[in-house]
Amino acid sequence: MTTINSLSGGKTSSYIAVHYPADYDIFSLVRIEDNNCKFPDKKIRQQVEDKIQAPFIATAEDDMIIYTMLDLEQYTGREITWVSGPSFDQVIKNASGYLPNKIKRFCTTEMKTKPIAEWRYKNIKEDVEMRFGYRANEKQRAKRMMEKVNVNGMTEVKIVVGKTKTKTQNKWKTIEYCKPSFPLITSNIYKDHIEKYWQDKEVRFAYMNNCVGCWWRSPLLLSHINTKQPKKMEWFAKTEENNKGTFRSDVNYRDIIKYKKQIKLFDNDFNECDSGYCGI
Repeated sequence: MTTINSLSGGKTSSYIAVHYPADYDIFSLVRIEDNNCKFPDKKIRQQVEDKIQAPFIATAEDDMIIYTMLDLEQYTGREITWVSGPSFDQVIKNASGYLPNKIKRFCTTEMKTKPIAEWRYKNIKEDVEMRFGYRANEKQRAKRMMEKVNVNGMTEVKIVVGKTKTKTQNKWKTIEYCKPSFPLITSNIYKDHIEKYWQDKEVRFAYMNNCVGCWWRSPLLLSHINTKQPKKMEWFAKTEENNKGTFRSDVNYRDIIKYKKQIKLFDNDFNECDSGYCGI
């Protein structure tokens, strides 16, 4: 069985890459098409395009995630396979302009899961064990994932595998994507182990990974992030204004951007309970 480490760019999945070497390390990049958010280093933009074999203007995540993945390659001495599906803009267009939200989280499926599943289908012809970065205190997340496996213990994903004979429509197939594995739960690894490990290592990490404007994050945290990432938060606000529905049911992003700062907030005023997660 082929082993794959699913990397998000955060400290936890990076810890897995270091301590649990797999046949492949894979990272799926979320792209946006906003020149106002353009990744500043032209040379590295080209490097990313070479890796994903697709145009790269900007990412909906913190730009630091690009450096994280490049640093991690150097640190582990192993190549990381980069993939990327349709841009966030295209994903919304494909959904007839409707926005993903907490009820319909198709963004994770379209921009994280499917690109990896399509790469796996094309390149690996045997069963896959995929390691996910769930820590020892996240057994409920692992349980929810395992509740979705089929009788063979495999998760299933519906992906595009080609075109019909007329070349006018996509040809779809449901594949056995992977057998989920949670090495940090098995090894009883908690966040403090991971934070301590990365303290003196030459791998750069973002303040928080996943999309800058992820609606799983609390409005107060999103307001704080706006002080760090105003251009990307503006992309979320404009995307919400120019499409159907809203990312959140309680507040829109334009209002979050306009929040008045009553007190000075610091990075360590927030934790994962405020941030949520994108489910990968």
